[in-house]
Amino acid sequence: MTGLTVRLLAEKSNIAFSTLVRLESANDQIPASNVETLKKLIKTFDTLGIEFIGTPYDRPGVRLKK
Repeated sequence: MTGLTVRLLAEKSNIAFSTLVRLESANDQIPASNVETLKKLIKTFDTLGIEFIGTPYDRPGVRLKK
């Protein structure tokens, strides 16, 4: 949705590249992570116009903000 590579997303989010790769490999599970790391990612996605919808257990997804 953003066109960013994993490396660029890690840089924009100010998190380690290896951390982002680990989060991506969670395979349909809720990834174990530090709350601050997840907050950084959510803030970055928000800045890029991406909104999280649903919950991890009920129709999770993302959409572009209007």
